[in-house]
Amino acid sequence: MDILTLAGLVKVELPDATLRLCDGAFVKWDAETFESQDEKFGTIGSLETPSQGTGDDIPAMRATWLPTSSAAAADLSQATYQGCRVRMWIAEVDPDTAAVTGTPSLEFDGQVDSTDLLIDRGQRDLEMTISSRAARLMIINEGNNLSPRWHKTLFPGETGEDNAIGVSVGVAWGTGQPAQTSGISSGGSGGGGRQWAAQF
Repeated sequence: MDILTLAGLVKVELPDATLRLCDGAFVKWDAETFESQDEKFGTIGSLETPSQGTGDDIPAMRATWLPTSSAAAADLSQATYQGCRVRMWIAEVDPDTAAVTGTPSLEFDGQVDSTDLLIDRGQRDLEMTISSRAARLMIINEGNNLSPRWHKTLFPGETGEDNAIGVSVGVAWGTGQPAQTSGISSGGSGGGGRQWAAQF
Protein backbone atom coordinates (compact mmCIF):
# COMPACT_ATOMS: atom_id res chain seq x y z
CA MET A 1 0.00 0.00 0.00
CA ASP A 2 1.31 3.43 -0.95
CA ILE A 3 1.54 5.97 1.85
CA LEU A 4 0.71 9.55 0.89
CA THR A 5 0.62 12.76 2.88
CA LEU A 6 -1.34 15.93 2.24
CA ALA A 7 0.32 19.31 1.78
CA GLY A 8 -1.00 22.81 1.28
CA LEU A 9 0.61 24.76 -1.55
CA VAL A 10 0.46 28.54 -2.04
CA LYS A 11 1.68 30.40 -5.11
CA VAL A 12 1.82 34.21 -5.16
CA GLU A 13 2.69 35.76 -8.53
CA LEU A 14 4.25 39.18 -7.85
CA PRO A 15 5.47 41.49 -10.64
CA ASP A 16 9.13 40.87 -9.77
CA ALA A 17 9.04 37.44 -8.12
CA THR A 18 6.94 34.31 -7.65
CA LEU A 19 6.52 32.99 -4.10
CA ARG A 20 5.99 29.24 -3.69
CA LEU A 21 5.21 28.17 -0.13
CA CYS A 22 4.03 24.96 1.51
CA ASP A 23 3.16 23.78 5.00
CA GLY A 24 5.98 21.22 5.14
CA ALA A 25 9.72 21.29 4.59
CA PHE A 26 9.52 21.35 0.79
CA VAL A 27 7.39 19.89 -1.99
CA LYS A 28 8.33 19.33 -5.63
CA TRP A 29 5.60 19.79 -8.23
CA ASP A 30 6.93 19.23 -11.74
CA ALA A 31 9.66 21.86 -12.24
CA GLU A 32 8.55 23.98 -9.26
CA THR A 33 9.69 23.65 -5.66
CA PHE A 34 7.50 24.89 -2.81
CA GLU A 35 9.29 25.63 0.46
CA SER A 36 8.14 26.41 3.98
CA GLN A 37 9.79 29.85 4.02
CA ASP A 38 10.69 32.51 1.49
CA GLU A 39 14.13 34.00 2.01
CA LYS A 40 12.89 37.57 1.63
CA PHE A 41 9.27 37.62 2.81
CA GLY A 42 9.22 34.91 5.47
CA THR A 43 6.46 32.35 5.88
CA ILE A 44 2.70 32.05 6.19
CA GLY A 45 1.61 31.60 9.79
CA SER A 46 -2.03 30.77 9.16
CA LEU A 47 -4.72 30.67 6.49
CA GLU A 48 -8.40 31.26 7.09
CA THR A 49 -10.98 29.08 5.39
CA PRO A 50 -12.28 30.98 2.35
CA SER A 51 -15.68 32.56 2.96
CA GLN A 52 -18.45 31.79 0.53
CA GLY A 53 -19.89 34.84 -1.20
CA THR A 54 -23.63 35.30 -1.69
CA GLY A 55 -25.48 37.96 -3.65
CA ASP A 56 -23.08 40.77 -4.47
CA ASP A 57 -20.48 39.52 -1.95
CA ILE A 58 -17.46 37.68 -3.28
CA PRO A 59 -15.47 34.83 -1.72
CA ALA A 60 -12.51 36.06 0.31
CA MET A 61 -9.98 34.86 2.87
CA ARG A 62 -7.14 36.13 5.04
CA ALA A 63 -3.56 34.92 5.22
CA THR A 64 -1.29 35.84 8.13
CA TRP A 65 2.31 36.32 7.05
CA LEU A 66 5.28 36.22 9.42
CA PRO A 67 7.69 38.55 7.59
CA THR A 68 11.41 38.43 8.27
CA SER A 69 11.55 42.19 8.94
CA SER A 70 9.50 45.38 8.91
CA ALA A 71 11.11 46.21 5.57
CA ALA A 72 9.86 42.91 4.15
CA ALA A 73 6.36 43.65 5.48
CA ALA A 74 6.42 47.09 3.85
CA ASP A 75 7.67 45.60 0.59
CA LEU A 76 4.91 43.00 0.57
CA SER A 77 2.35 45.79 1.15
CA GLN A 78 3.36 48.00 -1.77
CA ALA A 79 0.61 49.20 -4.08
CA THR A 80 2.02 47.46 -7.15
CA TYR A 81 1.36 44.08 -5.51
CA GLN A 82 -2.37 44.76 -5.19
CA GLY A 83 -4.25 42.56 -7.62
CA CYS A 84 -1.47 39.97 -7.90
CA ARG A 85 -2.70 36.43 -8.38
CA VAL A 86 -2.74 34.05 -5.39
CA ARG A 87 -3.57 30.34 -5.77
CA MET A 88 -3.85 27.61 -3.16
CA TRP A 89 -3.94 23.85 -3.63
CA ILE A 90 -4.20 20.68 -1.55
CA ALA A 91 -1.78 18.10 -2.93
CA GLU A 92 -1.00 14.45 -2.30
CA VAL A 93 2.72 14.04 -1.69
CA ASP A 94 4.95 10.97 -1.69
CA PRO A 95 6.88 11.28 1.62
CA ASP A 96 9.88 9.41 0.22
CA THR A 97 10.46 11.73 -2.74
CA ALA A 98 8.60 14.89 -1.58
CA ALA A 99 7.01 14.93 -5.04
CA VAL A 100 3.37 15.63 -5.82
CA THR A 101 1.41 12.65 -7.08
CA GLY A 102 -1.59 13.16 -9.31
CA THR A 103 -3.14 16.58 -9.83
CA PRO A 104 -3.45 18.90 -6.82
CA SER A 105 -6.92 20.21 -6.00
CA LEU A 106 -7.22 23.97 -6.58
CA GLU A 107 -8.93 25.33 -3.46
CA PHE A 108 -8.81 29.07 -4.11
CA ASP A 109 -7.87 31.35 -7.00
CA GLY A 110 -7.75 34.95 -5.84
CA GLN A 111 -5.87 38.22 -5.84
CA VAL A 112 -4.15 40.38 -3.24
CA ASP A 113 -6.61 42.96 -1.92
CA SER A 114 -5.13 44.70 1.14
CA THR A 115 -2.67 44.22 4.01
CA ASP A 116 -2.60 45.22 7.68
CA LEU A 117 0.61 45.19 9.74
CA LEU A 118 0.06 44.13 13.37
CA ILE A 119 2.96 44.78 15.75
CA ASP A 120 3.09 43.61 19.35
CA ARG A 121 5.92 42.94 21.76
CA GLY A 122 8.11 40.32 20.13
CA GLN A 123 5.59 39.77 17.34
CA ARG A 124 5.09 41.13 13.83
CA ASP A 125 2.21 39.81 11.70
CA LEU A 126 1.06 40.96 8.29
CA GLU A 127 -2.57 40.11 7.62
CA MET A 128 -3.30 39.91 3.91
CA THR A 129 -6.85 39.95 2.59
CA ILE A 130 -7.22 37.87 -0.56
CA SER A 131 -10.37 38.30 -2.62
CA SER A 132 -11.68 36.20 -5.46
CA ARG A 133 -10.60 37.15 -8.96
CA ALA A 134 -14.31 37.36 -9.74
CA ALA A 135 -14.20 40.76 -8.01
CA ARG A 136 -13.28 42.26 -11.37
CA LEU A 137 -16.74 41.34 -12.66
CA MET A 138 -18.27 43.75 -10.15
CA ILE A 139 -16.19 46.81 -11.02
CA ILE A 140 -18.43 49.68 -12.01
CA ASN A 141 -17.12 51.58 -15.02
CA GLU A 142 -19.24 54.69 -14.58
CA GLY A 143 -17.61 57.77 -16.04
CA ASN A 144 -14.68 56.00 -17.65
CA ASN A 145 -15.59 57.39 -21.07
CA LEU A 146 -15.35 60.97 -19.75
CA SER A 147 -12.00 60.74 -17.99
CA PRO A 148 -8.76 61.76 -19.75
CA ARG A 149 -6.99 58.59 -18.67
CA TRP A 150 -9.68 56.28 -20.06
CA HIS A 151 -9.92 58.38 -23.22
CA LYS A 152 -6.20 57.84 -23.87
CA THR A 153 -6.51 54.08 -23.52
CA LEU A 154 -8.83 54.18 -26.52
CA PHE A 155 -7.07 57.00 -28.39
CA PRO A 156 -3.34 57.02 -27.48
CA GLY A 157 -1.78 60.48 -27.68
CA GLU A 158 -5.14 62.26 -27.90
CA THR A 159 -5.13 65.04 -25.26
CA GLY A 160 -8.44 66.72 -25.97
CA GLU A 161 -9.93 65.96 -22.55
CA ASP A 162 -6.89 66.97 -20.49
CA ASN A 163 -8.14 70.54 -20.01
CA ALA A 164 -11.86 69.80 -19.90
CA ILE A 165 -12.27 70.94 -16.30
CA GLY A 166 -14.83 73.08 -14.52
CA VAL A 167 -17.74 71.62 -16.49
CA SER A 168 -20.66 70.67 -14.27
CA VAL A 169 -22.21 68.26 -16.78
CA GLY A 170 -19.76 66.19 -18.82
CA VAL A 171 -20.71 65.43 -22.41
CA ALA A 172 -18.75 63.04 -24.60
CA TRP A 173 -17.31 64.53 -27.76
CA GLY A 174 -18.92 63.87 -31.09
CA THR A 175 -22.49 63.57 -29.80
CA GLY A 176 -23.79 66.41 -31.96
CA GLN A 177 -25.35 68.10 -28.95
CA PRO A 178 -25.32 71.92 -28.78
CA ALA A 179 -22.57 73.37 -26.61
CA GLN A 180 -23.54 74.07 -23.00
CA THR A 181 -22.11 77.21 -21.45
CA SER A 182 -23.82 77.31 -18.06
CA GLY A 183 -21.28 74.99 -16.46
CA ILE A 184 -18.12 76.97 -17.23
CA SER A 185 -16.53 78.16 -14.01
CA SER A 186 -13.50 79.98 -15.47
CA GLY A 187 -13.25 83.07 -17.62
CA GLY A 188 -14.41 85.68 -15.11
CA SER A 189 -17.83 87.28 -14.85
CA GLY A 190 -20.13 88.39 -17.60
CA GLY A 191 -19.63 86.85 -21.02
CA GLY A 192 -15.97 85.87 -20.66
CA GLY A 193 -16.77 82.26 -19.84
CA ARG A 194 -19.25 81.97 -22.69
CA GLN A 195 -16.77 83.36 -25.19
CA TRP A 196 -14.13 80.89 -24.03
CA ALA A 197 -16.56 77.99 -24.39
CA ALA A 198 -17.51 79.06 -27.91
CA GLN A 199 -13.89 79.29 -28.97
CA PHE A 200 -13.09 75.93 -27.39
